[in-house]
Amino acid sequence: MNAALLPRPRAARVQLARRRSPPTCTHRPPARPPGRSNNNIYAQVIDDSKGHVLASASSKMKDTEINGANVAGAVEVGKLVAEKCKAIGITKVHFDRNGRVYHGRVKAVAEGAREGGLDF
Repeated sequence: MNAALLPRPRAARVQLARRRSPPTCTHRPPARPPGRSNNNIYAQVIDDSKGHVLASASSKMKDTEINGANVAGAVEVGKLVAEKCKAIGITKVHFDRNGRVYHGRVKAVAEGAREGGLDF
């Protein structure tokens, strides 16, 4: 199906469904899909083969004072999830942006995780 000829909303849905298809390889490192709302940002490390969450961090965590509505807060969430990954022995992950544009807070989570020591 040629996505360029479809109306924009349907084309985006078709492309997103194609990206969300199950992985064809089982040796891929754990994925990190960032989630975001207007006020908060979330990051998880998920083992695709088992579907288990290995590590997670968010701006809503009780022991942190992170403002998830801005880029600086997103960098801090990236650093937190990187620390948790290093504590359980994960150093290499696959950054799954979950259909979102690699810009703003999504990019900041990735940069924070790189600063924290994760490899993509």
